[in-house]
Amino acid sequence: MKHVVFVVPYLGQTTYRFFKPMLEIPGVGVSVVTHEPIERFPQEYRDKIVGHYRVNNALDAGQLVMACRFLMQKNGEVHRLIGFLEDLQITLGIVRDHLGIYGMSEAVARNFREKAQMKDVLRSNGLPCARHLLATQVDQVWEFVKTVGYPLVIKPPAGAGARNTFQINDEQQLKDYLSVSQFSAENPTLFEEFVKGQEFSFEGVSVDGKLVWYSSTRYYPTPLEVLKNPWIQWCVLLPREQDAPHYQKIVDANKQALQALGMETGLSHMEWFLRDDQSIAISEVAARPPGAQIMTLTSLGYDFDFHKAWAQLMILGTFPFPQQKYAAGAAFLRGMGKGKVKAIHGIEQAQREVGSLVVEAKLPQIGQHASPSYEGEGYVVVRHPSTEVVKEALRRLITTIRVEFEDA
Repeated sequence: MKHVVFVVPYLGQTTYRFFKPMLEIPGVGVSVVTHEPIERFPQEYRDKIVGHYRVNNALDAGQLVMACRFLMQKNGEVHRLIGFLEDLQITLGIVRDHLGIYGMSEAVARNFREKAQMKDVLRSNGLPCARHLLATQVDQVWEFVKTVGYPLVIKPPAGAGARNTFQINDEQQLKDYLSVSQFSAENPTLFEEFVKGQEFSFEGVSVDGKLVWYSSTRYYPTPLEVLKNPWIQWCVLLPREQDAPHYQKIVDANKQALQALGMETGLSHMEWFLRDDQSIAISEVAARPPGAQIMTLTSLGYDFDFHKAWAQLMILGTFPFPQQKYAAGAAFLRGMGKGKVKAIHGIEQAQREVGSLVVEAKLPQIGQHASPSYEGEGYVVVRHPSTEVVKEALRRLITTIRVEFEDA
């Protein structure tokens, strides 16, 4: 039996989408390390788990080492140590190194997780990305502005999903920010030049250090625009056509980037820009599955189970190499304001106009609290063989449906 340890702090629908396929692989026994008691697992999963260990902090490498050692006593050697969350990747690398478990090392995980280091690696290998500064002193910031100008983008050094990312447009805004910010060698802040252009993702599957399969989506508008404007209802589109003139540029850049960063076997998620002059710029690369419903869109577009394929990739090192059959898209429903959802307008009209294309939906519920996530209070996923049909359906969804809060 191959003994796999799956690390996930909290349980939920997303967890189960990644977890269930692991339990179905023949010859594989899955142990779970989590913050949750075993009783929180649905019975159908609990019956198939070969081991369980509860920790107080899944980001603490010492606790994960202790958990793995305990699970090894019952189920033998740990063949794979896996987690899909961005925040876990360095910790998992530390534990793999300590226990001699196959998979991504701490050093490689840091290349992907620590964004300033990532850009240093990319730029040293001749790859295009935004100029950046990992600032520990205020004077460094003013020198950086002289070089790149405004706007600036400010990020946490190890961010994910555009969390805590915002834009500085002029000198006064920067002065205001610096007057209240506190950063140091122990608490640096990442500053980047603002890259203008269309923003895309690029999902790549690597086996033994080679990019063997890939796919790309486009954001409408960019995630930074979404963060700046809480009222924007936005979309992710997986076009059926993956052969635009700029596409080979990003394929080649992705291969070089993954090689430089040290990817061996796994799934990567790159975000990148196509500038107005048709040049490309890499925003960042993550060594984990994508968010923003991209796993679902890819499953629908290629007519396969991407979560199952990810599990087989991470455990067995195999991948099914599906061919694309459809375009797919997700429309994210967001309200303006705070508080609780008071009403959802336009659902009936949207159902009449695009209901036949909808394959999955999580609609906002009356009384639901405003979401802190840029994905908003709900979403609708559509699919069709024609990219243009999907684009029009997404447009109709975000212009027809409106989420109203109590304080709106």
